[in-house]
Amino acid sequence: MSNDEKRWKQDFPVNRSQSDQVSRRDFAKLLAVVSGGMVAGNGLIAAKAYFADDKTDDIKHSVCKINDIPVGGTKSFVLEGETIPYILVHTEEGKFYAYEQKCTHLSCAVYYRPGTMKIECPCHNGWFDVKTGEVLQGPPPRPLKKLNVTLEGDEIFVQHPQIEKI
Repeated sequence: MSNDEKRWKQDFPVNRSQSDQVSRRDFAKLLAVVSGGMVAGNGLIAAKAYFADDKTDDIKHSVCKINDIPVGGTKSFVLEGETIPYILVHTEEGKFYAYEQKCTHLSCAVYYRPGTMKIECPCHNGWFDVKTGEVLQGPPPRPLKKLNVTLEGDEIFVQHPQIEKI
């Protein structure tokens, strides 16, 4: 045995009988079984989300009284049973809009800039339309998630919009 061969065997002590324990075919079968399991698991998750009866979407949540928010003002709130922060905006036009208070870019807190009819994300200068939640400028990739606002007497209620299933 040459010196190079001896050195190689010292640096990489692999017993030849151990290296043949798993064939390529066995490894490919294992990958196919694991991949199939992942596909089946994702299919079950998607089916559960699609067919789940989410009754929370039908619930109206009372946020506050109309007089609690001045014109041009806002109120932050969290819906019962959730941890997501929302913002209720009372525009200068006298209308109310409610949105998730996290920017769709990097989840920074957004706030209403009175007099501009815009919701601002100060982190990266993103702007959203207060009426629709659509992106007006900046890096946010999607509009803000909007809640439906209804007025009943002097109470303001919000609820998740109904999502139509195809």
